[in-house]
Amino acid sequence: MNSIKLSVFLSAILFSFSLTNTPARAQMVDPVSWKYSVAKVTDSIYVLQFTASIEPTWHMYSQFLPKDCPAVPLSFTFTQSPSFQRIDSVKEITVPHEEMDEMFGMKIKYFANEAVFAQRIKVLSKTAITITGELNYQTCDDKSCSLGGGDFSFTVDPGKTTAAQTDAVKKNSSEVEGPSDGSKKSLWALFWIAFGGGLIALLTPCVFPMIPMTVSFFMHEKDSKRKSIFKAFFFGASIVGIFTVIGTIVALIFGPGIANFLSTHWIPNVLFFLIFIFFAAWFFGMFELTLPNWMISRSDQQVDKGGWGGPFFMAFTTVLVSFSCTGPIVGTVLVQSAGGEILQPIISMLGFGLAFALPFTLFAIFPSWLQSMPKSGGWLNSVKVVLGFVELALGLKFLSIADQTYHWGILDREVYLAFWIVIFTLMGFYLLGKIKFKHDSDVPYVGVPRLLLAIITFSFVVYLIPGMIGAPLKALAGYLPPETTHDFDLRKVIRENAAVYSTQPQSPVSTICEKPKYADKLELPHGIQGYFDLDQGLSCAKERNKPVFVDFTGHGCVNCREMEARVWEDARVLKRLKEDYVVVALYVDDKTIQLPESEWITSTYDGKVKKTLGKKNQDFQITRFKQNTQPQYALLNTNGDLMIPTRSYDLDVDAFIDFLDRGIAEFAKQTK
Repeated sequence: MNSIKLSVFLSAILFSFSLTNTPARAQMVDPVSWKYSVAKVTDSIYVLQFTASIEPTWHMYSQFLPKDCPAVPLSFTFTQSPSFQRIDSVKEITVPHEEMDEMFGMKIKYFANEAVFAQRIKVLSKTAITITGELNYQTCDDKSCSLGGGDFSFTVDPGKTTAAQTDAVKKNSSEVEGPSDGSKKSLWALFWIAFGGGLIALLTPCVFPMIPMTVSFFMHEKDSKRKSIFKAFFFGASIVGIFTVIGTIVALIFGPGIANFLSTHWIPNVLFFLIFIFFAAWFFGMFELTLPNWMISRSDQQVDKGGWGGPFFMAFTTVLVSFSCTGPIVGTVLVQSAGGEILQPIISMLGFGLAFALPFTLFAIFPSWLQSMPKSGGWLNSVKVVLGFVELALGLKFLSIADQTYHWGILDREVYLAFWIVIFTLMGFYLLGKIKFKHDSDVPYVGVPRLLLAIITFSFVVYLIPGMIGAPLKALAGYLPPETTHDFDLRKVIRENAAVYSTQPQSPVSTICEKPKYADKLELPHGIQGYFDLDQGLSCAKERNKPVFVDFTGHGCVNCREMEARVWEDARVLKRLKEDYVVVALYVDDKTIQLPESEWITSTYDGKVKKTLGKKNQDFQITRFKQNTQPQYALLNTNGDLMIPTRSYDLDVDAFIDFLDRGIAEFAKQTK
C-alpha cells in the first residue's frame, strides 16, 4: 500500500463534512459495492453477512486501527430494536492485510478486492423482522481517498432463507472463531473420525468391563445357532440405533448440557460408582445375579414368541452405563445437533455407534468361545475375580469425579492412590493363589500366564507407591485426581526449600495483579498463578500488557489432567505460561460456586439463566468457540479477541510450545 499525500487525505475528510448525508454521498466516488445475506443457525440465532467488493487499486480500512491513526475505520451502526439482540460485535471473516504506511508512520490494516464480515444476532420476535443500520468507511488508492457509506437492510425470514445461502453464510461465519471440522470435512470423513472415537471409547473404564457382562448374557441364551446370530446382530444394531436416535433427540431437546450433566453431576457418577461396586461384589462371588421372577416370566414369554426384548434391554443398559465416559467424546456432536445441524450428528453418531457395538456384537455371536470352558471354578472364575478387582479400582474414578466437582474432599489424590495400591496388591496375591474366593478351585501350582500377570500387577503397584509422596505418575494422569489435591508433595517441598536457601536472585513472589476469585476452591497445577474469572484475568492482562491464556477445563476432565501432567509440566511450557501469559482457568463443570445475581447471564444459546460459575463458563465456551469438550485452549488479547485458532487435546509438547509462541508473536504485533 503506497502512502498518500496528507493534503489529499485531509481534503477528502473536509469535503465529506461539507456534504449532506445520503444524497451527497451518492455523488461521491465509492469504489465499494455491498451485498447482504442472512443465514439461520438455530430457531432464534441468525448470521448477517456483509460482503464488500472493492475495485482494483483501491483498499478499504479495517475496523481496527491504531488509536492515534487519522484514517477513518470501517464501522457498522445498527438501528436499535426490541425485535433482535446483537451477539458480540461484527467480525472480520476476511483476514485484512497489514502494512507500514509511510505517511502515518504506523502499521494499518486494510482490505483489497473482497472482504466478508459477519454479525450474529438473536431474534426476539416470532415474525419476520427488518434490521437496518448504517455503514461508514474510508477507501484510498495511490492518488485519492474517499469516504463512503450508506444504509443497509436485512430481512430475517426463515421461509426466505435458502439452503444454499445458509450454507454459504455459515461457512464464512464459522471462521470467526476458527475453522470447524464440520464445515471442512466431507460426511465420509466425519463418519470415520466418529468411528475412531467409538474405538477409543471402548478403552474407557466404564465401557471395557461391560464386555464380559454381554458374554454372560448371551451364554445363557438357548436359541438355535441361526437365531442366536440374528439376536446378536439385533443387539449390535440396537446399540447403534440408541446412540444415533436417542443421542440426536437428546441433543435437540436438552442441548449439549446433558453430556456435561451425565459426566460430571454427582447423581449419575455416584450411581455408576455403586454399580461398579455391585458388579465387583458379584464377580467376587458374594451373590448370584438373577433376574426377578416377573422379568424371567416375561423373558420366557418373549422367547416363546421369538421376542427381542432381552437383547434390546441389554443394549440399552450397555449404552446407559457407558455414557458417562462416552459423553465427552460425543459432546461436539451434541453441540451441532442442538445448533440445528441434523445430518452431520446422525452420520457422526452412526459411525460412533458402529465402532462401539463391534466387539459387543462379536462376543454376542460367539458366546461359545467361553461356553465350552468351565462355568464355575477354574480359569473362568479367576477371570471374573480379576475383573472384580479391576471394576473395584475403576469404580473409584466416578466417585472421584463427583468429589472433585463438588469439593467434598473425601477422595484426594493420596487417598485414591492408597485404595489402588491395596486393591492391586490383593489382586497380585490372588493371582499367586494366596487368596481364594467362594467359587475358586484349588491352585496346586502357579502357571506361567498367572505368574506373568502377577509380575505385571506387582510392578504396577511399585509404580504407584512414589505417587504417595508426589510423583506425577504421568501414565495415569487422566485417571487420578489432580496433583493439587495432594496433601504432601515432596517435590514441592524440595523446590520451596531450594528457593529459600538459593543464593540466586528470586523471581517475584506473585505474577498476578490481585487475589483471584474462587481461589479457595480452585487451583492451577504446577504452581502456576492465575485466575478463574475471565474479566479478572483480562483486567490483569491490560495492567501487565500480556496476552491471556484461557484454559477451558473441568474437575472430571481426563484429558485435561493428562495435558497438565505430560505437556504443561515441561519446563519450556511452564516458563511461557508463568512469564508470558496471564493464565485463566475456566471450569465448566463446577457445581458448587454460586454467582451473585449481578453476574448471572441469560444464554444467547439456549435462553436459560446461568447462575453458577460452571454453567456460565460452559455457556461462554459454547457460544464463543462452538465447542463443549475439554480441554480447549484459547489465546486472547487484552480486549478478549481471539488471536490465533484455538487448540485442544494434543500431547505434542513442541507443537504446544509453537502454539504459545505464535500467540506471543501475534500479541506483540497487535500492540506495536
